[in-house]
Amino acid sequence: MDQTDRKILAELQRDGSLSNAELADRVGLSTTPCWRRVRLLEEQGYIRNRVALLDRDKLNVGVTVFVGIRTSRHDADWLDEFARVVRTLPEVQEFHRMSGEVDYLMKVVVPDIAAYDRFYKRLIAEIDLSDVSSSFAMEEIKNTTELPLSYL
Repeated sequence: MDQTDRKILAELQRDGSLSNAELADRVGLSTTPCWRRVRLLEEQGYIRNRVALLDRDKLNVGVTVFVGIRTSRHDADWLDEFARVVRTLPEVQEFHRMSGEVDYLMKVVVPDIAAYDRFYKRLIAEIDLSDVSSSFAMEEIKNTTELPLSYL
């Protein structure tokens, strides 16, 4: 991993739709070496996927809810079942096992509070949970998919 690889990663994080020629120009390479580096970064797992980032408001899922979950169950079978249930819920954008006050944290997107209530009812009907606490985001101050590259 050298400075040119970091430049490639930085450019692709900003715009994954760049053509190889555009990317090569931005990082100061000719097209063939640039293509080889991108392929190698993909093979090594630095680049997992290239996606389009969609506008939540235009897709009518502009309400973000952070859902803290506590449970009395912590066995592997229960966690496997919980993870299976969560994977079936398209509203869930992120799902994390936590330390601290809550056992799990979800980031959920929905059109409105009524849609969240329907989501909540589906969730608790599928899996036994001790406590579900919801916090609605009032304002999005920062939301990025760009990862810091300075630690490489």
